[in-house]
Amino acid sequence: MSDMATGIRALVGEIRAIYGDGPVPLHRPVFDGHERRYLIECIDSNFVSSVGAKVTEFEARVAAFTGARHAVATVNGTAALHVALELAGVGPDDEVVTQALTFIATCNAIRYAGAWPVFVDVDRDTLGLSPQALRAFLERHVEVRDGRPYNRASGRRLAACVPMHTFGHPCRIAEIVAVCDEFGIPVVEDAAESLGSTAGGRHTGTFGRLGTSSFNGNKIITTGGGGMILTDDEALARRAKHLTTTAKIPHPYEFVHDEVGYNYRLPNLNAALGCAQMERLPEMLEVKAGIAARYAAVLAEIGWDYIPAPAGTVSNHWLNAVRLASPAEREAFLRETNAQGVMTRPIWRLMNRLPMYADCQHDGLANAIWLEERVVNLPSSVPDGALAPWAG
Repeated sequence: MSDMATGIRALVGEIRAIYGDGPVPLHRPVFDGHERRYLIECIDSNFVSSVGAKVTEFEARVAAFTGARHAVATVNGTAALHVALELAGVGPDDEVVTQALTFIATCNAIRYAGAWPVFVDVDRDTLGLSPQALRAFLERHVEVRDGRPYNRASGRRLAACVPMHTFGHPCRIAEIVAVCDEFGIPVVEDAAESLGSTAGGRHTGTFGRLGTSSFNGNKIITTGGGGMILTDDEALARRAKHLTTTAKIPHPYEFVHDEVGYNYRLPNLNAALGCAQMERLPEMLEVKAGIAARYAAVLAEIGWDYIPAPAGTVSNHWLNAVRLASPAEREAFLRETNAQGVMTRPIWRLMNRLPMYADCQHDGLANAIWLEERVVNLPSSVPDGALAPWAG
């Protein structure tokens, strides 16, 4: 079975077997636990904004699950990444090495900090930043002044590196951190999509100096909107909480702020959703692994290229993906599946193709371009009724 129409028929049949008739979204939330109960508890307590017990509880749950020593909740993942970059020392007119194959929030957060992204290629198997391409770029462009790395092409300081774990698949993060350590560049992980993913048994978001997660409505678990800063550094965690709470010094009644801060703390209502979602996360991961296995099997029969978790990693399988043979096949696949009510989506347009980042330095991005032309996401939600009845 190699022709496009036959392949689509087989794949759509499998998708319908998983998700049933009617429109099939790419990824939707599942509320199948204590969400209503915890929301009512928040309302009854009158603590619905950023001061409330559920915020602290949610932070503790995420820290325990990921193995991070500290977790600080924010209003969304972009806010978490913005503050994490500032905590890492990124400032105006610095540069941050990252990948062009990413969601725009990665680059926007860099710009919020006043810095500029520099784009390095990805690996085809992980879809994430390539440690080999990173080393080649740094060896070619870094010069050290006063013990700090600068980009000799631009004259700007290379203040951080932000790898992203694409669609939940861990990149070669340990190798990336090792390369950056050689050059004195702190790593801030964009783990927005990879809650529940591990590399070598260690959770994504915990390899760098700081990491960030997202709990947007389309993520594996959701708080409606929300994010988290992860770190093992207690001083950084304290400062993260201070900055995200408008840099207000605690006082019984006075309003004293000691620096420019941000109104970025997660509200208690959102955290209540998060606490309930965390209770079901292990089951969600099992269900999503099963869906991934079904996709891998049917795509192997068709002769198409399913993108599996890289060797030595466990993926949360947030968004399953297929690599098609050519840009023309990708377009035909997108057109036909969406016409049949099955939402499929191309990978993001590369960041250097967008007008605000078109002038940013890059290394040619050969793999990123190849992937951009071929990768398509498949429906990946937890299906209705897939979780066991909640008796907790």
